[in-house]
Amino acid sequence: MTAIEVSGLYKAFKDKVVLGGVGFEVPEGTVFSLLGPNGAGKTTTVNVLTTLMKADGGTVRVGGHDVGTEAKAVRAQIGVTGQFAAVDELLTGRENLQLMVDLKRADDRIVPELLDRFDLAEPAGKLASTYSGGMRRKLDLAMTLVGGPRIIFLDEPTTGLDPRSRRTMWTIIRELVDDGVTIFLTTQYLEEADQLADRIAVLDQGELVAQGTPDELKRRLPGTHVRLRFTTTAELGAAARIFPGATRDDETLALRVPSDGGTKSLRALLDRLDEYSVGAADFSIHTPDLDDVFLALTGHNTKVSPE
Repeated sequence: MTAIEVSGLYKAFKDKVVLGGVGFEVPEGTVFSLLGPNGAGKTTTVNVLTTLMKADGGTVRVGGHDVGTEAKAVRAQIGVTGQFAAVDELLTGRENLQLMVDLKRADDRIVPELLDRFDLAEPAGKLASTYSGGMRRKLDLAMTLVGGPRIIFLDEPTTGLDPRSRRTMWTIIRELVDDGVTIFLTTQYLEEADQLADRIAVLDQGELVAQGTPDELKRRLPGTHVRLRFTTTAELGAAARIFPGATRDDETLALRVPSDGGTKSLRALLDRLDEYSVGAADFSIHTPDLDDVFLALTGHNTKVSPE
C-alpha cells in the first residue's frame, strides 16, 4: 500500500517557481527522507502534504485522500512535529499530553502509556519549562502520537540535540515504523537520513534531482569500489593482472577494484577470480557517503540547511 502519492506537484509564489512538478511515492510503514539545501522547496512540500498550503498544480494524496479536496480526512490520519518542540512550558508533561487527548477526544488511558513509552513517567509532574531539549522533543512526539496517526511528518526532529538524545529519537522512530507507521522526514543531518530512511529524495531549486535508497544514491557516484584482501603477494599479483584498472596495496595485500557495488557487478568480479583460480581472503564494498552524494547533486555545502 502507498501512504503518500505525489505527482506533478507545482507551486509558485508570484513569478518564483518553488516546486516545478515534483513526484514521488512513499510506501506504508517506511521512512522517506526529503533532503535539499536552503530554499530547495522542502518546507513548501511538507506544507502542501500536511494541508497547510494549497498546491497550484499536480496531484497529492496522503493516506488515500486528496489534500486539496479531502483536507479534513487527511488531517485525521497525520501527525506533524516541527523543528521546535510545540509544548506548553507552563504545563507539566502530563498536562501537555492530557490537553492533546482532550483536543482529539482520545482515550485518557493513552497518557500513562505514552509517558512510559517515551521514558517521561518520572518527570511527568514537572513543568515542561524544566525539561531538557531531548525531553521536550520526546514529549512533542508523544503528543503527536495521541489519536494514533498512521503517517507522521517529522521536520528536523533532532536539531540541537546532543548525540545521545539524537540516537534515542532514532530508536523511537524505528519502533514507530516497526508498528507500521509511515515517517516523512526532513533533516539537516545526512547521517540521520542514512541511518533511518528506506528511501531518500534530493530536492534542489524545486526539482527532484535524485531519489532512491541510500545505497542506490551512493552507488551513483564514481569512487565506489570493491576491496579484495589476499593472504599472499602471489595471489595479490595474480588478481592485479586480472583487473588492470585496479589499485594495488602491497602493504595490506589488498586490491581496490572500481565497481558500482551492485550484486551483478560483484558476482561478475568473483566469477572472474574463480575463472583464474584466484581466491580472496575477504572482500568489502566501499561507497561514497551521503555528504558526497549531496554535494555532487546540488553543488552546495554537504550540510543541509533547514528552511
